[in-house]
Amino acid sequence: MNPKGKVIVVTGAGSGMGREIALELLRRGASVVGVDINEASLKETATLAREGAASYAAFVVDISKREAVEALPAKVKDRFGAVDGIINCAGIIQPFKRLFDLDYAAIDRVFGVNWLGTLSMTKTFLPLLLARPEAHIVNISSMGGFLPVPGQAIYGASKAAVKLLTEGLHSELAGTKVGVTVVFPGAVATNISVNSGVSMAAPAADSKMNKVYPADQAARDIIDGMEKNSFRVLVGPDSKFMDLIYRLNPRRAAAFIAEKMKELLGG
Repeated sequence: MNPKGKVIVVTGAGSGMGREIALELLRRGASVVGVDINEASLKETATLAREGAASYAAFVVDISKREAVEALPAKVKDRFGAVDGIINCAGIIQPFKRLFDLDYAAIDRVFGVNWLGTLSMTKTFLPLLLARPEAHIVNISSMGGFLPVPGQAIYGASKAAVKLLTEGLHSELAGTKVGVTVVFPGAVATNISVNSGVSMAAPAADSKMNKVYPADQAARDIIDGMEKNSFRVLVGPDSKFMDLIYRLNPRRAAAFIAEKMKELLGG
């Protein structure tokens, strides 16, 4: 779906990839509804989008609360009259801990945003999208959604759920005018750890963990995928590489990532 002239809702628009996606959509001629739980960061995005422009609106929403999500379509329709697409980018990581050391509050929080938030947004907006001449759903999973990452097992499980939800929806909507794309970013330069309330030690200066993909390029890749009606989009060289390795030898791929994660898990 070409975003020009379309109305697209972007969650997580206050920072990182979500912000870059919102700005890139505006550059391509879309009207954008930015959604985030952080009002201050949403205002920063609005400033970058030339606050007050008719093509951008922002709403503070906690997407882990289904009632808040269900109230959103009416607000979007009041402002723009319709909605043609949603990009579910909001997400958080868990503390870098093994499952044994992770409490249920952290587990519920991660699943509340990553899984239930994406599910609620998708299900709530789907009737409106089906009524449009052309529409699209983009759900952001993660490289961790197809590849096990020690210390992020719950995050990965939530993103794996997003993966299968989106792929299942793609099959269910075959033959309709609603396209569906699932996205698997690797390491992208965002402030997700800060937004997640997760502290982490800085990697060594020469660590490969410092090599991350620019968020603005990730946004362009994602929107290009939407325009091409791609089934799946792998974002960043690490995601593409690990996808290939995991297909060839899942156990070897898992062991490779486990070795890399020792730096964050303390051996």
